Formats: sequence, C-alpha cells, structure tokens
Amino acid sequence: GARSVRHGGGAGSGAERARTALGTARDTGRLSPGPEPRLTYWPPPPQEAAKQLQKDFEEVKELLNKATRKRIQDVLMAEEHKIETEIKNQPGPKPKGDAVEEEKPPAGGYTVKINNYGWDQSDKFVKIYITLNGVHKLPAENVQVHFSERSFDLLVKHLNGRNYSMTFNNLLKPISVDGSSRKIKTDMILVLCKKKQEDKWECLTRVEKESKDKEKAAYDTSDPGEGLMNLLKKMYSEGDDDMKRTINKAWVESREKQSKGDIPMDI
Repeated sequence: GARSVRHGGGAGSGAERARTALGTARDTGRLSPGPEPRLTYWPPPPQEAAKQLQKDFEEVKELLNKATRKRIQDVLMAEEHKIETEIKNQPGPKPKGDAVEEEKPPAGGYTVKINNYGWDQSDKFVKIYITLNGVHKLPAENVQVHFSERSFDLLVKHLNGRNYSMTFNNLLKPISVDGSSRKIKTDMILVLCKKKQEDKWECLTRVEKESKDKEKAAYDTSDPGEGLMNLLKKMYSEGDDDMKRTINKAWVESREKQSKGDIPMDI
C-alpha cells in the first residue's frame, strides 16, 4: 500500500530523536563541550591600544637616539610627537594630581642628540655655542657638562619635556679639565674648553682633521689633470644617483669632444 510520510515534530520524528540522543549523550558524559571561541576585537580595547601606543613610542625613541642624519631625526621626532599626542588623548583614568603635576615631563624623559652648533676660539679657549630655546629658564643643575682631556659631553635635562645630549670625542688637542666650564645664556649654552697649549685649532676633532687631510691630498698633486680625476672619482663615489648621472654625462661628452679634436686633454 501507499507509504505515508509524516512531517513535523511528532514523538517519533527525526528531529525529536536527535534531540533525545543529544541530551542522553550530554547527560552520560559522552559529549563534552568544545573550547570557547577566541574573539579578536577591532579596534582593540582602550587599555590594549594604550599599551601598543606606548610600545610604539619607546621604539621610535630608541630609533631617534640611534639616528645621525638630520632628515631622519626630523621624521622620527614628528612621529614621536604624533604618538605622544595620541597617548595623551587616550581615554581612561587620569593620573592623580593637579594640572601642574600633569605638565611635568616624565622622570626619565627621552633624549634628543644635538647636531647643530657653532664654534670659534681665542688664544686660551675653544668655544662651542649650542642654541636651545628656553634653556636659560632651567635650574643650573639641569645643564651638565663632563670634561676629559680629549672629550666632553653635555646633558640638558627636562627642557620642554625632553632631554638633550651632545658628545665630542677625540678632540683635536688636549684640554684642561679643571680650566674648562660652561655658561648659560639666553636660549644658548656656551661650552668653554681650556686649551692646554695656546695654539690654533684647525677643527674640533681628529676625525675632522683626517677628513680634511684626505681632501687636501686629492687636490694637492703636481699633475692638474690627475687632481681633477681624483676629485671626480671622489665626487662619484660619495654622490647620489643624480650626481653620478651628471658625472657620467659629462664624461661621455668629454670623450666625444676629444675624439673630434675639440679638446686636447682627457678629463
């Protein structure tokens, strides 16, 4: 005869049997719940975002301390300021204390290398001038200079939320540690290195002197053509891509003129 098909949730339905079997398995311990799913939230919770910003800030600070090129330093300082602003704008409990306390820089601070300076000399002193806006408003103990016979290092603490440092190693000639000092003027620090011998310094460090001697050797030759070649080689090896293209172009044009007899000497 005809087979009847039942739909719905009667006692003998497939859905009912499945529910019964599932309940029995759970009650007898044959079915255990799986692990809770791990959820990743984006954007992250405020406390996690603050933690990541702090890590970014510390890494940029570390890179800034290692950077020596001014353009790179400027980029890192801009990024450092941007992250610092984001940290300040993070929601969450404010640190205890009044507004004046909040304006104080952190105890450790972060350090910026000073690369810009001027210098001159007298018979007795070599004078280094460092411009820092507002430095004269700091307590005197925040501006420290340590001298040795061939070096000095300067540390300015807590100036506008930053520390500043400058180090000169391998000074050209020995200095008197006891006779050297520093003076603080409006927006400026003057470092006075007392000469041990009252003679003229060509430059500040022995590294600069060696560099100048090498350049001088490139120019000082009895053969003018050789001197020019040495200069071009030096410019090519130290130049960027544009400089190298310019020198290559000049070289090709020179060879073409020489082959036509326009100029007698190879350059």
